[in-house]
Amino acid sequence: MGELVVGLDIGTTKVVALVGSLEDGVVEIIGMGKAPSRGLEKGVVVDIGETTASIKRAIEEAENMADVKIERVYAGIAGKHIESINNSGTVSISRDNRVITLDDVQRVIDTAQAVQIRPDSQLIHVIPRQYIVDGQEGITDPVGMTGTRLEVDVHIVTGSVTAVHNIVRCVNNVGLEIEQIVLQPLASSFAVLNEAEKALGVVLMDIGGGTSDIAIFRDGDIWFSKILPIAGEHITNDITVGLKVPYEEAERIKIQEGIPLVSDETAEEERIEITTIGEEKKTISKRKLAKIIEPRLEELFDLAMSEIEDAGYRDLIPAGLVLTGGTSQLRGMAEFISQRYEIAVRRGRNPQGIHGLRDIVESPVYSTVIGLLKYAVESKEYMHRGMDKRGRKSRGGTGTGRNHRGEPKGVLGAIMGWLSGFFRGR
Repeated sequence: MGELVVGLDIGTTKVVALVGSLEDGVVEIIGMGKAPSRGLEKGVVVDIGETTASIKRAIEEAENMADVKIERVYAGIAGKHIESINNSGTVSISRDNRVITLDDVQRVIDTAQAVQIRPDSQLIHVIPRQYIVDGQEGITDPVGMTGTRLEVDVHIVTGSVTAVHNIVRCVNNVGLEIEQIVLQPLASSFAVLNEAEKALGVVLMDIGGGTSDIAIFRDGDIWFSKILPIAGEHITNDITVGLKVPYEEAERIKIQEGIPLVSDETAEEERIEITTIGEEKKTISKRKLAKIIEPRLEELFDLAMSEIEDAGYRDLIPAGLVLTGGTSQLRGMAEFISQRYEIAVRRGRNPQGIHGLRDIVESPVYSTVIGLLKYAVESKEYMHRGMDKRGRKSRGGTGTGRNHRGEPKGVLGAIMGWLSGFFRGR
């Protein structure tokens, strides 16, 4: 068996633990555990005990399937408390030979991340997008180059101290350590986006149960991230109320029937069978279902497009919109969005380099947890490259991965570990 990597997706509606065996850069999924998520609202822990119990159940199921003992996980985080900004920093290279070192990279990132954040927030990621040496842009690895002025552009993600602490506490309660906390849309991007899309300009929208996570990529890196408090649960609840059906039946109707296109003239005549709360079988028109789903989808995507436009990226995403997450399975959603907002839309496909348990690998429901495994692999690949590559552009943030002495591990630790002491001593 290769090196174990474990992703833990703590969502509003479900907790998923995925165990992978890493060999030669390829991950074989050897175990999965899933449990209903109780104790979270819109991605934020509101009940420590319930959340801990859900995590414990998912972890134990994954351990039993994989026949391993899980000790460390890469955990995703979302919620409306998440905020992000872009910033830059500059340092001078004054030594005689003017050769840029890892220390210079650390200094310039220190400068870039020295922004004022709210007292109740903490850093989650400081992601270098590019380095600039004496005006030359687009540099990914400045270590060893010669120059007098080093700049960096970074994407900074912060979250509520309380929200982050509660996630950590729930995981620790199960006897696990957190290798790193990873922003969920960033993790999902590792699962469903290709390098060409990231380079050209693309929006990733991960629509889960409690939140919809947005990330915009340009020139290969994340430029914007936002968590919206509207998602699949809202659509399901609308169907429950509108059709007077149980929640489980509403969820089935949402995914299986979806939304007919507005131009579909046969929607009024076509009918579907439903089971009401009183267990009565009846039929309704697809048009009636569409009238329930459409307003909520419009609310969600009007909000999403407004955020994108306000951030100035509406005309900078020629690769369009990529959908993932459980709610992205809703039939007709891609066509509805494409027509209404005049944007190219596709559903995300999970990545190369991940094998095993085919129904998991190919499902958008598991994009975040699969992305966490891909993120883990890239982190470990950087670590194994050694000191000479530690100055390369990091994909991650502050992390909690530590060696037996409590020191940050790997490139992500070397580049980012000093940014926050919040997790020290854990």
